[in-house]
Amino acid sequence: MLHLTLRQLQVFNVVATQLNFSSAAKLLYLSQPAVSMQIKQLEENIGLPLFEQMGKKIFLTEAGVELHQYSCSIAQQVIEMEVVFNEMKGLNQGKLTLSVVNTANYFTPQLLAKFCQRHPHINVILHVANRDAVLKQLAENSTDLAIMGQTPDDADISAESFMDNPLVVIAATNHSLAKTKRVKFAQLATENFLSREIGSGTRSAMERVFAQHKIQPRISMEMETNEAIKQAVQAGMGLGILSLHSIELELETKRLAMLNVEHFPLLRHWFIAHRSNKRLSIAALAFKEFLLTEAETIISSK
Repeated sequence: MLHLTLRQLQVFNVVATQLNFSSAAKLLYLSQPAVSMQIKQLEENIGLPLFEQMGKKIFLTEAGVELHQYSCSIAQQVIEMEVVFNEMKGLNQGKLTLSVVNTANYFTPQLLAKFCQRHPHINVILHVANRDAVLKQLAENSTDLAIMGQTPDDADISAESFMDNPLVVIAATNHSLAKTKRVKFAQLATENFLSREIGSGTRSAMERVFAQHKIQPRISMEMETNEAIKQAVQAGMGLGILSLHSIELELETKRLAMLNVEHFPLLRHWFIAHRSNKRLSIAALAFKEFLLTEAETIISSK
């Protein structure tokens, strides 16, 4: 008979996901020897090795792959059990784990502030990352809800739009096009662009609109954050395409100019997404409903 503990399975799950004992130890707030000891005890209980080392890298053995599937299922059942108990307690107690893409973090805190004012006893855990990382969190079921501007073509993900997300072209205030009343799209062909990384929703939207006009954008530099793009555009290094939500302060203080380009703004939407088969807690359902019914009004009225 196996004598396993939930803690051992939790440690194993993190190591199996990271495939690195040091990284797993940091995420678990444990020392590396403590993590290694938990894995060793687990292997002794099962009677099979769970990891094998090749050079400096570790990999799951066949037994490790099997245990990972079972442990993920057990972890999900524990989460669902917690959800059931929290539902019995109502919104006076509960937890909401929310993942948002970088750009959404310009307005998410304002929405969370309003939501938490109404439900002060809900503990909110907010993760901010790029789109690929948020999709990974959804796939691993490590988040309840996710806010993103471009949803995946995945039947396992349910997504609903809750707010407009206009993308605009920005320039330094002394750029020659900043004084142009109406910029033809073709004029963008000779401009250098500072772009988000491949895989980001903003980058994908930019590539689509240029492809529609049969123009290859001149991307002079890729950056992983909107802040880096704004600083570079302000310094006169080129143009950028960003969500209007991310540049409101710069427009107000006249540190950046929004160009009046034909076919812009690109009207996209913000989506609230979750695993289709996920049993959402009362807290998650309440936040989702809050976004769908009130987010647009709250953000547009600020």
